[in-house]
Amino acid sequence: MLTVEIDPAEAGFDARRLARIDTHYARYVDEGKLPGFLAVVARDGKVVHVAKAGRADLEAGRAVADDTLWRIYSMTKPITSVAAMLLWEEGAFELKDPVAKYIPAFADARVWAGGNQNAPVTRPAVEPVRIWHLLTHTAGMTYGFHYAHPLDGVYRAHGYEFGSRDSLEDTVNAWARLPLLFEPGTEFNYSVATDVVGRLVEVLSGQPLDVFLQERIFDPLGMTDTAFSAVDPDRMAALYEPGLKRNDRLGAPALHPPEMLSGGGGLVGTAADYHRFTSMLVRDGAPLLAPRTLRLMAQNHLPGGAELKDIARPTISETQNDGMGFGLGFSVVLDPPATKIATAPGELAWGGLASTAFWVSPQDRLSVQFFTQLIPSSTYPLRSQLRQLVYQAMME
Repeated sequence: MLTVEIDPAEAGFDARRLARIDTHYARYVDEGKLPGFLAVVARDGKVVHVAKAGRADLEAGRAVADDTLWRIYSMTKPITSVAAMLLWEEGAFELKDPVAKYIPAFADARVWAGGNQNAPVTRPAVEPVRIWHLLTHTAGMTYGFHYAHPLDGVYRAHGYEFGSRDSLEDTVNAWARLPLLFEPGTEFNYSVATDVVGRLVEVLSGQPLDVFLQERIFDPLGMTDTAFSAVDPDRMAALYEPGLKRNDRLGAPALHPPEMLSGGGGLVGTAADYHRFTSMLVRDGAPLLAPRTLRLMAQNHLPGGAELKDIARPTISETQNDGMGFGLGFSVVLDPPATKIATAPGELAWGGLASTAFWVSPQDRLSVQFFTQLIPSSTYPLRSQLRQLVYQAMME
């Protein structure tokens, strides 16, 4: 359960200002824009404020509760990236290793050179897809739901718009045979690359991804409610579109174990569980990672030190591009004034399709999470407004 663990003033916050979080997002609920929400603010891993209102399931009349289960979608990606770096710490791979060394289907990759969805023109890739390319979304892969390039249509034509009906191994091997959008390591395109990282974890560890995550991350951190499907369907929040139209087509799969273990977007969990994960990030990686490992992940790994605005394809993502870089698994704030929102240098963050989000500010020892179930995540400026409301409540 989520309980306030430290007096806001002791943690450097003004309690009256924190209450603005409750008021602001309750207005979204009252205006019929959100079904419900839950926000958590913590300092040094101790919960300072919890705000919640509305319904987890409008039709059932079930209120948002501390133990509500949420589809975290792409907030799965940082967890999978940490899993890979646990193996990196053991010497299982190097970041520059070609992916084909472990997944042979990536050998002889080809790059899109023209044509259309039905008749692509490709050429051999000069640079192999490397592991760091996967972790930074610079591998040249894509998502079928982008609708931004003919290659996105190729993914859809193969059945890869949202997830897959095949095993993770079979799906990744199929993706490896599709063209790359660009030469690996030259641009950023938000993609299925983290799902490939999940398959690498399986190959390198000899364990299914769900077993590895359970033994190496969830159990050590006490994340008892996080899994690839709802551990208790009666606590599962419903999924909605704008206008609070229920979407069971995309929402229902989270109630059942999937065929494909999606390290890029398949986890379901509680706010309390994700708080345990972000608290690990605040604690310099303890007890999972060495501090130097987390610091490596938290640096900008985009080619040439570029910002996302310089090399990112114009597709759906979970961050803005101005002033932002990308590390090994999450966005990194490089230039706070350029973002034009309340941020801190080195802030790590990511979000999910259903408007969930988190960020960690190492310099402020701050972690924040936001949970709701509204797709797409771009519907309202929930994330920028939350930063505004949290940082204005910090009095030091």
